Amino acid sequence: MFEEMRSRFVIGIMTVAAIVSVSLLLQATGNAYLQFIVFLLAFYTVLPLWICSSYFRKYGIKVRRIFFFTGTARWIPPVAGLTLLVLVFSISIYWLMLRGLVSVSPAAVEIALTPEPIPGELWYLIANGLIIAVLAPIAEEFVFRGVLMHRLIASLGLWKGIGLSSLIFSAFHINILGAFLFAVVAALLYLKTGTLLVPILLHLFNNTLSVFQYAVNPAFPEWLMVTSTNDLYTKAVPNLIALIASSALLLFFILWLARDLKKKVS
Repeated sequence: MFEEMRSRFVIGIMTVAAIVSVSLLLQATGNAYLQFIVFLLAFYTVLPLWICSSYFRKYGIKVRRIFFFTGTARWIPPVAGLTLLVLVFSISIYWLMLRGLVSVSPAAVEIALTPEPIPGELWYLIANGLIIAVLAPIAEEFVFRGVLMHRLIASLGLWKGIGLSSLIFSAFHINILGAFLFAVVAALLYLKTGTLLVPILLHLFNNTLSVFQYAVNPAFPEWLMVTSTNDLYTKAVPNLIALIASSALLLFFILWLARDLKKKVS
């Protein structure tokens, strides 16, 4: 036990020393884009690996028990459909949030709708896109569903664990309501299939669309996306229809995924 703790301490010190050294070297280069990419890489690799390895080792969880490929292929079509539904719901619920906020704080709405400038460096766009679309979904699903939700379900029960872990996940996102529903769907997919690969695919598809919206077409889909204060009014009808339709369909999928879930988890 003592030897194991000492080895972990040494590894931790070496990791911190390496991060500090790399940070100092990056500061010397003066390249803000490079510094940010390295930060993202560290954030989505070192931190999740530390959290997951500590938790899995403590509770004797094998990665192959919660991450496997068997039976995953048949979930790809429904996951693709869920991705589109979640996208439509997220856009329309964000419209509703901004529409309610515009009368209270129009300045905040203007800031929220101001497009983020796209850097001219192609390498940065590619690196950032790959991290957000591929690395982030893997890291976040292992941390939020593989560790946090596991622990909360064990402590609080099935639905409280799903709800609280989804709430914590949504707190790290701008579109809180959209992120919360996404997290609930991801949690149910994991519990239904038994493998983190399925919610990772959902997350990957979703983030890929987000990268496309950011780097290629910020107005996608144009019939629904709000990019100005005027759009809050001119696109009210399609957003309201989309919100009602996507909410109903997502509720149906959630109820289907949740069917007999308590028996399966217990």
